[in-house]
Amino acid sequence: MNDGTGGTYNSAAYNSAAYNSNVGIQAETVHNSNVYFVHPDASPQEKYQVGVRFLADGIPSRARDMISDAIAHGYDNAEVRFHWVLAMLSARAYHDLSTEELQRLHQAAGLVGTYAEGEWKDALRAAYELLAMLRTADGEPQRVLERLLALSPHQRDAILHHFDLVLTGGLKDSLWAENRERAEAARFANGRVQRVWAYFEPDPIGPRALPPRPSTAEAAQAALPARAGLFTVIASFLWISALLANPGAAVVELLLALGAGLTAAHFGRHWRYQDHRLKAGNGEAGTAQPGAPAGTGDGFTKNVRHSFDFYFSTRVPHGFAPHEWLGHTAHIRGGLAAEIALLYRESRINVDRVNWLIRHLAEDARDRHNNGTLFDNRGQNQTPAVAKALCVAALVVLGCTTLALFGTGVSDAGAAHVLLSLLAVAGAFWSGRAAASSWLEARNEERRLAEETREYEARLADRQAAYHKWKTLLDNTRPSELAMETWLTCDKTLFVDEALRHYQLTWRDLITHTILMTPARPYKRGRVKGGPWRYSRYSFRLFLVTPDGVPEISTEYEFADGRRGDEQRSNYRFDALSSVQVTERANVGYDLELVLTNGPAKNIRVKDADTHQLAPDENAQEISEINLNAAGFIHTFRLLEGIAADGKGWIERNDPNNLPSFRAD
Repeated sequence: MNDGTGGTYNSAAYNSAAYNSNVGIQAETVHNSNVYFVHPDASPQEKYQVGVRFLADGIPSRARDMISDAIAHGYDNAEVRFHWVLAMLSARAYHDLSTEELQRLHQAAGLVGTYAEGEWKDALRAAYELLAMLRTADGEPQRVLERLLALSPHQRDAILHHFDLVLTGGLKDSLWAENRERAEAARFANGRVQRVWAYFEPDPIGPRALPPRPSTAEAAQAALPARAGLFTVIASFLWISALLANPGAAVVELLLALGAGLTAAHFGRHWRYQDHRLKAGNGEAGTAQPGAPAGTGDGFTKNVRHSFDFYFSTRVPHGFAPHEWLGHTAHIRGGLAAEIALLYRESRINVDRVNWLIRHLAEDARDRHNNGTLFDNRGQNQTPAVAKALCVAALVVLGCTTLALFGTGVSDAGAAHVLLSLLAVAGAFWSGRAAASSWLEARNEERRLAEETREYEARLADRQAAYHKWKTLLDNTRPSELAMETWLTCDKTLFVDEALRHYQLTWRDLITHTILMTPARPYKRGRVKGGPWRYSRYSFRLFLVTPDGVPEISTEYEFADGRRGDEQRSNYRFDALSSVQVTERANVGYDLELVLTNGPAKNIRVKDADTHQLAPDENAQEISEINLNAAGFIHTFRLLEGIAADGKGWIERNDPNNLPSFRAD
């Protein structure tokens, strides 16, 4: 996970050892892209176009299916057939093709003459002539090379790339220098080092914010008329009694009571509102919201808290050490973590998809501290001491004037009237307090709802802006499937070239070769829907099959910048391989085991399990086959299996002189 400044943070979700398949997987994501989407009612031409995209992106198995389907439904011309031939042989050697596929290639060779003349027919004819020239006289390769050079660079590069495992011998030696130069030029083109990180970043989930709490004003409004009415009746009784007994004193007392009441209502309303807001703010900062997961709750909540700790420790204001800033913001982090956990606590939602928001909140806290507004809500919600004093004084005056009204009203009254007045005073205090409470709750709830709505809208707008900024950065930075495949192909080409130089071999000295690309732990992986996993760290294993044995060279490297680790080399005689076995476990993945006649067996993890990372409309078997093909596993397994079974007999059966030849009509 990228921390936004070039650093990385690995969420605990993927460092768990719950399943062996997850050990060493730092992060994984499936991008919700429709790049390979094919509508059920798609035309043959649309299917062909998707097939070409599959082919360019390194998924030849799906390209064969799409282009073959387009041809079967009548969409056939030189361009279509050219890409079909490339797809048939991409990442495959002749011995990987079935008898039926070889027959289809032969039949297609006979159709070349029927297509309209043009650049695509020339490219198709050149492709078939290459297939017919695995080993020929010295004059023939030159003619084919001239045909290749006459093609457009795009067509020529496509042929050489997809025929990599078919071409061999002197013809490939003639083309290899150009192939190597092209790989060196394209290896770090298009900002590879600066862009690869974005491929492994998950698609961010949309912004959310806690909405205002539901208002209780309606219930308070409903109770207010009855309470206010009762208070009015009782107060009127007391005032009328005082007015009858002493009109002058009653008027003065009434005016004082009204003034004190209005003053207490004015300052008391603000006092009570600010007091409730302050308590609510402290509660939100220190504890979870109602319904939020507890601090020691599920894995998602723990990962959210870990992310907050990480980003707050890396977004530190000047003058603070990370541990000091974490202690200073403990309450704020707790409240924010509870909010995020509550908002995004969904099935199949990983914290990595929310980290953009956590990072933004950490930066916002740092920036607000720098401009002195981090804890400004505490000052804003404090009621001035003068207002509190005026409110208390007004309540005291109101109580005194009420008692004075009572005294004035019972000055010349009998015992029954005194008793009734006492009850009226008690009723006035109770009903007045109840009416004031309902009125304050109704007014304050209306004010709270309005303020929280404004805060919610401002908070959501701020998060939406941060989301769009991050999403735009990812969309503009994330490499396409074609770019990722191109860089990977360049790495493979240069790795093979270095191996040939080390062993002082040319393509004339080789019978065939294969390269197995597996993830190197720890790694991050990502893919688009319908595409293969691509890894942040790879392990390359190259097997060079020569008449004298099988040299193997392997290394690990960082995909972003191409840095390689130490190389390991082995050399097998043809009788050294006893057997080749494959183990598939649903929750673990594919393991390839090379059993040697002398020495320990070699176990190679080809790929980790991916069933838990399938989109709802993806087929598990299809995605597994795509990943195995992308790793070079199918070709590698068949090659090593054949050598283990037949030894040098495999060489005789796969000698270029014994392989089929194609001639285009």
